[in-house]
Amino acid sequence: MGPLKFFDQRSPANIEKRSRPPSAGLARLSFLWALLFWLAVWQLVSLWVGQELLVPSPLSVGRALLELIGQWQFWASAGMSLLRVLEGFGLGIAAGVAMAGLTLRFSAARSLLTPLLKVIRATPVASFIILALVWLPTGRIPGFISMLMVAPVVWASMEKGVQETDPLLLEMAQLHHMGRWRTLRWIWVPSVAPYLLTACTTGLGFAWKSGVAAEVICRPLLSIGKNLQEAKLYLETPEVFAWTITVAVLSLALEKLLMLAAERVQNRPKERGEIHAP
Repeated sequence: MGPLKFFDQRSPANIEKRSRPPSAGLARLSFLWALLFWLAVWQLVSLWVGQELLVPSPLSVGRALLELIGQWQFWASAGMSLLRVLEGFGLGIAAGVAMAGLTLRFSAARSLLTPLLKVIRATPVASFIILALVWLPTGRIPGFISMLMVAPVVWASMEKGVQETDPLLLEMAQLHHMGRWRTLRWIWVPSVAPYLLTACTTGLGFAWKSGVAAEVICRPLLSIGKNLQEAKLYLETPEVFAWTITVAVLSLALEKLLMLAAERVQNRPKERGEIHAP
């Protein structure tokens, strides 16, 4: 290899090409290959077990899913479960932000609420579901449990985001007499937003898992959890897999929508030509 060819390969342009992230088409192709691989593994395991009751084949689950999609009860159940989980998710974000504000502002609130956070984190979800069966109507339990799982995650992330805010920026805001509103807009919000987004993404997964688990136990009308429990009782294993796939797809779709919404909010000031500086 000649020296010119060597330096050409080591040029910044070539290094940049090699360090670029894969394109969207390549990412989709990789995802497709991974999906086909795991479907093949699933099929092999099903053939090895040899009992559809224990491990149904992908084809059986696909047929069951298509049959469910053709029924109005499927869409009604998925929609009601979605509403319950989103209700709990929104209330959990509001509660987490409020508790973070209280604990950061008042030391007495920190002393009172911190043990509560530890208890919620240490207690199994099933225990809260059983207690909620005594306290609340059946239809309210999934949302309550989702809120209970999301609030501590948002609370901890908000506290960390506030504590990690650059004190030099706050000092600069005081020197320039920015005021509370401008300090909140230009310093606090950009500093805390990444932590809040991470908490929301994590909390959304917790909300789905805990909300559907609550539905399995309390069995409200028109819910994914109730259908899961009934499919298990009647030994309809392909339907159990089909409903589980439905939960996973809805969870991934919501997470993707959340990320797109966050990107749009972050890019809106740039599109308007705003400058993020005091």
